[in-house]
Amino acid sequence: MVDIDSRLRTARGIAKTETEASIEVFQTLKRRGHPDAPPPTVSDGWGGIDDAMVEVYGVIPEYKGVGRPPTLKRPQPGWQYLQVVKQRENGRVVSIKLRVIFGDKDEVLELLGKSTAYVERTHLTMRLFNGRLTRKTLAFSKQLKMYRASAAWEDLVYNFARPLETLRVEVFDDPKRRWQPRTRAHLTVGGGRKGEQIIEPSIDPIQA
Repeated sequence: MVDIDSRLRTARGIAKTETEASIEVFQTLKRRGHPDAPPPTVSDGWGGIDDAMVEVYGVIPEYKGVGRPPTLKRPQPGWQYLQVVKQRENGRVVSIKLRVIFGDKDEVLELLGKSTAYVERTHLTMRLFNGRLTRKTLAFSKQLKMYRASAAWEDLVYNFARPLETLRVEVFDDPKRRWQPRTRAHLTVGGGRKGEQIIEPSIDPIQA
């Protein structure tokens, strides 16, 4: 997942299905500043993210004494989730269809926009900088732990070392000054147990 404003990679999920990976992502976000509800989210139309939201943040309704007690988690008021479904012909995108899953349609569209360009750009950057993600090559990971390690290392370099040209701002009349994602997202470092650091980003709407 990537923050829309700062391009910060806020969480990642590695699993066999979209739903399992999304559950891992939202569990991470739940520990990183969103304990009660998922942040406003926009994604493509593959699905699985709405199920993950319910699994991680959903609440089983209170039993009212009539019929069978509820056992399934339900989405909660205030959630905002938009899917951008792409229509393709001959491998090219010819149109998009917006599907509001959670939240008021007008509010969701105004907040999240109508594109997934930022996360798609991030996916391309990941494939360029991490050879294990390149398609149709032999540069794949034979062990899951090595794949997770390479993804974690690439995220570390992206978030804390690599400057983003798209986020450059004019500072002291120097138009070439560039901010890194960690600076743009106002990351704060606090104390943890001995030898640990707790890094908490202030996360705005995100793309998945």
